[in-house]
Amino acid sequence: MQRIAVVPGSFDPVTLGHLDVIERAAGLFDELHVLVVHNPSKVALLPISERVALLEESIRDAGIAGKIVVASWSVGLLVDYATDVGASVLVKGIRSQVDVAYETPMAIVNRHLAGVETVFMLPDPAHAHVSSSLVRQVSSLGGDVSPYVPAAVTRFLQRS
Repeated sequence: MQRIAVVPGSFDPVTLGHLDVIERAAGLFDELHVLVVHNPSKVALLPISERVALLEESIRDAGIAGKIVVASWSVGLLVDYATDVGASVLVKGIRSQVDVAYETPMAIVNRHLAGVETVFMLPDPAHAHVSSSLVRQVSSLGGDVSPYVPAAVTRFLQRS
């Protein structure tokens, strides 16, 4: 039986912390879906199609593309996508106790709704302080975000 997992996120934009979690999760599962989801409580910098393209390029550049599927999902429950692709696990990167407090109720509901478990992964400490919103803020004020994001994102933000 194949072990399939989903790493959901807004990835607006993808960071090196995201890539760290994706790479380590890919080593644990036979197939990994990296899913760009629409978060109605956030104002997005990038359209979903651009986030998907940047994720694909970043994953390819990192040399981890083999068993990873990048997709998007904006309608319905996350667990609906997971069950549609045969995934029994959601992988969530967490940086702090605040993330744990936010993610725990969703993990319980997802298990109750669809029997989908949630695995929390800590990022490499070098990336634990970086969020997409911090990257957006630094970039919007003309700061260098290259230490925090893949090269594809740096190039994209410099063109924008």
